[in-house]
Amino acid sequence: MGMKKLLFVALCLPFLAACSHDDDYEAARNAVIKENVQRVFGTSFSPDHDWCTTESKSITISNIPSGVESVQLLLHIAEDDGETSVLTLNEAEVNGQAKVTLAYDLPKNNIGLYVAFLSNDDFRLVKVNGNDVSYAGARRVTRALTTDYPIPTTVPVIGEIVESYASQRGWIPGEKLYGMAEADYASQKMVTPDYDDDFKEVFRALIFSYFKNGRSYNNLPLVKQSGVYNANAYPFTTGEEPIIVTPVYKRDGADKYGNETWNSDLYYYYYPSDANVTVEYLQSLPKYKAIPFKDCFGEKEDDVIQRKGSYALVYWGDGTPEIGTEGSYTFPEGYKIGFMVRAKTTAEGGKKQGELYADGRLDNEINSYASCNFKSSKLGKDDPRAAWLSVNGKMLLAFESGTDSDFNDVILEVEGGIEPIITIPDIDPNVYTFCFEDTEIGDYDMNDVVIKASRLSDTRVQYSVVACGANDRLFIQGIEGRKINSSTEVHQMFGKGIEFINTEKGSAKVAPVTEIVTVDKTFSFLDEATQPRIYDQKTKQTIRLATRGEDPHGIMIPYDFKYPLERVCVKNAYERFNEWGKNPIISTDWYKSPVAGNVY
Repeated sequence: MGMKKLLFVALCLPFLAACSHDDDYEAARNAVIKENVQRVFGTSFSPDHDWCTTESKSITISNIPSGVESVQLLLHIAEDDGETSVLTLNEAEVNGQAKVTLAYDLPKNNIGLYVAFLSNDDFRLVKVNGNDVSYAGARRVTRALTTDYPIPTTVPVIGEIVESYASQRGWIPGEKLYGMAEADYASQKMVTPDYDDDFKEVFRALIFSYFKNGRSYNNLPLVKQSGVYNANAYPFTTGEEPIIVTPVYKRDGADKYGNETWNSDLYYYYYPSDANVTVEYLQSLPKYKAIPFKDCFGEKEDDVIQRKGSYALVYWGDGTPEIGTEGSYTFPEGYKIGFMVRAKTTAEGGKKQGELYADGRLDNEINSYASCNFKSSKLGKDDPRAAWLSVNGKMLLAFESGTDSDFNDVILEVEGGIEPIITIPDIDPNVYTFCFEDTEIGDYDMNDVVIKASRLSDTRVQYSVVACGANDRLFIQGIEGRKINSSTEVHQMFGKGIEFINTEKGSAKVAPVTEIVTVDKTFSFLDEATQPRIYDQKTKQTIRLATRGEDPHGIMIPYDFKYPLERVCVKNAYERFNEWGKNPIISTDWYKSPVAGNVY
């Protein structure tokens, strides 16, 4: 407690003591609190403000088929950097039920909600409109490839053989790349049905929340987390129908970065699944040009989800092709298919030229080559350049063909004569942050006790006590776990004496105290009986979340909130806090814009 706060309290105490009647005392107490709030924040707050940032709701999910194992309710939110995130609000095991109801706490500041249906071999999303969702909106639409795609009737012929960049640089001497004559690719392009608007919305919400765009994001851990990369990222051919590849998206900065995707081509290679596979073996396989991206994307196009044309991969036999070698649109059964992007842009003096493989074992040279900009991606030895994603029955291949590691430079759909590769994204739960001011005459740094909570499932909630910026002995009520409970003093939870914990700049970080507790399926963070609250042993007062017309002594933020540093008022850590306090319908996302240096 600072000297100014001590002086203010000392001046107020005689005034409060002089009030003999309870009503008079309460009025005087409220006047002192109000005067302190005015002094600390420099303004008055709306008397109608309830300080509530969420709504308690429930949703019924129906017509769930027997193959679905669990359902998730997903929240789509905007981040302060212009990107978006998808987070789980609740999830439940289905256990054979055709209908499930999920309770959830919805941040008032959100973009939308989705229900995910999960099984071992499927992941499907449906947009939420209202309080009911049916699986019918997620059913697979089976494509009849021979109907949807007019497979070319002409026999494809090898018409071009070029030296690879790897050969030019001495990495794989003599390596050649093969393709049809450039003019032939126009006749190979098939008219393709575009995605409907609903799927485009699902596509954008999920993929670019998962693989966020830009150099500040390293999405490689997400790729590796799936386990579907390098040796595990080769789909099997079925031998039953053509393999169709459709470019559906690119985001490469267009003019700014030299149209690097537009100037690139997609290549592929294949081998029998019983082959003795080594890196040297994969390097020796012929690589075939499948798609010139300039025929599929506008030169200045960026960040557009659209199917403009599809291509059938060609089986050229198993030998080394020559000019005039003929191919077929049907692969034998049991082969594996691999993919590569050949970057050819002349921008930046050719520093963005090279073969970039989905299988990272083939990228060791290009990822570390000092004379190319690809090294700046910080992808290391054996790190992949592409990731498979599964959304509503569609197999999507997302390439990192540039110089960062966001894995969304170009995205392709692959379908037809291959076995599906299923990846289920591991989506983090939404975080709710409880921040408390432990004294009525406070400085409102809102870090006297900080608790973060996430709903892991319909019956499990995880709480973490992350900070304590108080000198009083405090107890947490409303959570009765083994480590976090009303009998254990907060400083003692951390194994510390009475001191500031995780609130001061430069102080040693103390691990949070985390526990998972069992809750009822109807649980809500808005239920007063189960909300965290703080009991101050010194003042004998209980601090609860602020309600309508009160000062903001306790607030719950539906976000992984960066709380203020010690003795930094929340209005100085978040410059739009006062705007929200004066008018609760504006600046509702104030908590996404911290002042650098003022938050922990």
